Amino acid sequence: MVGVLSNRVDLEDIKAGDHIYSWRTAYIYAHHGIYVGDGMVIHFTRAAGHEIGTGTFLDWFLFSSSPATTEGPPCQKCGHLIKRQGVIMSCLDCFLDGGSLYLFDYAVSPAFFLAKARGGTCTLAASDPSDAVIHRARYLLNNGFGMYCLFKNNCEDFAIYCKTGLLVETAFSVGRSGQLASLTAAFSAVASSPLRFLTTSASGLAIVTSGMYCVGRYVSDIGVRRDVVKVPVERLVEHWEQNVVASPQGQATETNVAAGAPPILHRPEEVEDAHPSCQAN
Repeated sequence: MVGVLSNRVDLEDIKAGDHIYSWRTAYIYAHHGIYVGDGMVIHFTRAAGHEIGTGTFLDWFLFSSSPATTEGPPCQKCGHLIKRQGVIMSCLDCFLDGGSLYLFDYAVSPAFFLAKARGGTCTLAASDPSDAVIHRARYLLNNGFGMYCLFKNNCEDFAIYCKTGLLVETAFSVGRSGQLASLTAAFSAVASSPLRFLTTSASGLAIVTSGMYCVGRYVSDIGVRRDVVKVPVERLVEHWEQNVVASPQGQATETNVAAGAPPILHRPEEVEDAHPSCQAN
């Protein structure tokens, strides 16, 4: 478990199967991935040159160039591996893009979780064994992780799924991302809580708002939520493939499935991952 004040680590502190991340653009957001060993990282991007995005005018504020796909000579370590979009593999240097290395923490205590004021750094959910994590990441590298969606199916959602095999069952909610859950909790605490009218003092308002923010973050964590299901990676990919149909113009379009929505739903106790190492969980 890393520290409360910072999740920053050195290269020698991480191992294959770890969920890592690096802050971007003045710590506005972090880009997440799965370290698979030998200095390589598997991560999820929206499109060529974009690590995140909404496909709207908001991208002017969120735009980030994926270092492995920017203009210039290709990286000697990973340039030959780069795909234009989706789940890609790149070297650790390209993934970090000059930033620091951070380790996402799993199976933390509620007190530790709430002490980490910013989301997207830890979760109460437990991680599966490293070989199962790497199996999911490599399988999705070859088969894709569906359509990118900033609010339901982003790079952090990808990394958390690889670590836990969990998907959110509810269609109208944020995904597994702690960054988005934290942002939603902040807006809810400030704008939606009727408790803020119970006090007129600045200190009282701060306490009420902070309390609502902590509660919002806690109940949104994938380790606490009741609307999550365990989905084997093979079944996840089969679901996406079955929902891709040919349009009249012969172009593939996805129908009847939201980005990040799970396939045939099974509770965690009802399903075992196809990978042998998950059968003990």
